[in-house]
Amino acid sequence: MILTLQIVLSLTSVLLVVLVLLHRGRGGGVSDLFGGGFSSSLGGSSVVEKNLDRITIAIGVIWLACAIGLGLIV
Repeated sequence: MILTLQIVLSLTSVLLVVLVLLHRGRGGGVSDLFGGGFSSSLGGSSVVEKNLDRITIAIGVIWLACAIGLGLIV
C-alpha cells in the first residue's frame, strides 16, 4: 500500500508541475509554445484552458489524497 501511494504521489507530482507550466500566466508561459497565444487574443478562456483547469484540479486532489494517506500510514 505504501509503495503504491508513493508511486502515485511521484507521478502526480510530475504531472502537476507540467500542468501548471502549461497554464497561461501574465507573460504567456509555456502554453504559447503550443498555440495558446492565439486563443487568448480572442478574449475569454477557451475550452482547452477550462479543461486544463479541470485536469489540474483533479490531479491536485489525487496528489493531496496520496499525501494525506501516506502521512496517516507512516
